[in-house]
Amino acid sequence: MVFLLLVAANPSFSQRQMENLGRGVVAINQGAGKVYIGWRMLGTDPADIAFNLYRSVNGSTAVKLNKSPLIKTTDFIDTGIDTLKSNSYFVKAIIKGKEAETSKTFTLAAKSAALPYLSIALQTPDGYNPNDVSVGDLDGDGEYEIVLHQTGRGRDNSQAGKTDPPIIEAYKLDGTMLWRINLGRNIREGAHYTQFMVYDLDGDGIAEVACKTADGTIDGKGKVIGDSTKNWTDERGMILKGPEFLTVFNGRTGAEIHTVNYIPRHPTKLDPTAQELKDIWGDGNGNRSDRYLAAVAYLDGVHPSLVMCRGYYTRTVLAAWDLKNGKLTRRWLFDSDANDKNRPFRGQGNHNLSVADVDGDGKDEIVYGQMTIDDNGEGLYTTKIGHADALHVSDLDPERPGLEVFSIQERFGDAGANFRDARTGEVIWKKASVAAGADGEGPGRGLSLDVDPRYKGFESWVAGANIRGMFDTKGNKIADRTPAVNFGIFWDADMLSEILNSTSIGKWDYINQKTDMLFNAAKYNCVHNNGTKSTPALSADLFGDWREEVMYRTRDGKELRIFTTTIPAANRFYTFMHDPQYRLSIAWQNVAYNQPPHTSFYIGPEMKAPPRPNITLVKHKSTK
Repeated sequence: MVFLLLVAANPSFSQRQMENLGRGVVAINQGAGKVYIGWRMLGTDPADIAFNLYRSVNGSTAVKLNKSPLIKTTDFIDTGIDTLKSNSYFVKAIIKGKEAETSKTFTLAAKSAALPYLSIALQTPDGYNPNDVSVGDLDGDGEYEIVLHQTGRGRDNSQAGKTDPPIIEAYKLDGTMLWRINLGRNIREGAHYTQFMVYDLDGDGIAEVACKTADGTIDGKGKVIGDSTKNWTDERGMILKGPEFLTVFNGRTGAEIHTVNYIPRHPTKLDPTAQELKDIWGDGNGNRSDRYLAAVAYLDGVHPSLVMCRGYYTRTVLAAWDLKNGKLTRRWLFDSDANDKNRPFRGQGNHNLSVADVDGDGKDEIVYGQMTIDDNGEGLYTTKIGHADALHVSDLDPERPGLEVFSIQERFGDAGANFRDARTGEVIWKKASVAAGADGEGPGRGLSLDVDPRYKGFESWVAGANIRGMFDTKGNKIADRTPAVNFGIFWDADMLSEILNSTSIGKWDYINQKTDMLFNAAKYNCVHNNGTKSTPALSADLFGDWREEVMYRTRDGKELRIFTTTIPAANRFYTFMHDPQYRLSIAWQNVAYNQPPHTSFYIGPEMKAPPRPNITLVKHKSTK
């Protein structure tokens, strides 16, 4: 099955600004004289684009490897290679029968070992470990850099105890460290506090980094934000007083671009009492008030906006910001407690969110758990199902128009697993969760992927609360047993998703209802992040062809390793990073309880050709 044609983008909508990616050439030594090479097809490439692949040995004149233009896939297996020599690869695009631009060169160093990963050496501070990662083009060269959250001693919101200051670092893929930001003692460490967004917010071709800051934050140039002498930590280790800021940092240098007050503050004053906090958020100890989420969304359909959020158990507030001329300006504010109209939107948020154009108007909505906020900051709908831990948004059912949402329900109730229309909130089907002989919570995780070709669309399943089995898009039970429930990944050559759990990638055997192991990064001294959530540092289409990469830290915390498939592809797509919904999924993947990314279009057996993305690529001014 080969997809070469792209459906024309809807001309009635303005084009979204997207990063100007290069070809992302990568070469992996497979051993026995074989090298796997992959590269990107871009979302703006003509449908009939072809490629020539070249290899240079020890700096010699490059030789073309393919006999005829490569049109079926954007990968290639080179054979008979002397890996004691330096082998360099690049591609040339062929447009209208002529070679056009030449990609950057990827060099496989002499004597390189046969390893399925790229290594990034880290400068991890003592007492810290690499945790969540995001990516962005921080220098305008068309390739991704790494932005890493280094974590020391942390605490959940429900736990007392002091924490270490969160640290954000940036690295190039060759291990060059660009900068380090220390968020300081007035930002608590834990999954729910520091949601860092990496995106080109002002359209200059360079990604910025944005997150919540406080007195004593030190930017990448050593500048202190706020008052470094202040320590707002109380005797329980909580930070419930003091100023709260939102800062955007320069992606190239880590320097502060602009800082504003974080909206909303705990209450409106600097030194609130526990009762004042309880009156506003439902408790006085920070468990509800200090739950933060974040996202990037194209709220006007063209320019990306920053969306910083607070609360989801009770009061829920989302503030949208634009970065223009080096200044943050507020676009809108949604507050569930502002009026009676908004009150039904209280308590509907998850430990994560998603961003998608659910109503097809070319502008993004914020899918905030069991409710959705429209692009204009107004409530679009609320299901009133309540808080949960997992959320998936895509064209889950290709037989229905538009997108669907699969989610869960943390409390025991009639919607422990639920499947809804993303535009209207109409619940299409749901499955009740019940206690297994003891009090407790509903499902802790839920996953929706296409893993069984016998049923059109995605299959969905959950963990816990006596909801057993796998369900099709109509809610019919199709299997008694299920795979792991954390992440998915595209790794092999077919159109089905693979199961990504902890450090392993597996293939769901739908006949025998078991998972067959394809790969395990633990073999290469890698470990997963985030405890029982068992998540990677990042999973995304970072380079090579359309299949996804997965990134882990090593056990000693001194290295990140990026694993990429070397299974020959059967077809080609443009890079998922040029599908706006998928790209925004990578921006929010690090938020709270990480969730896997999804495209805006259905991927699976008998799928239609993906729609051509309605985007315009933004080049950095030095490369225009």
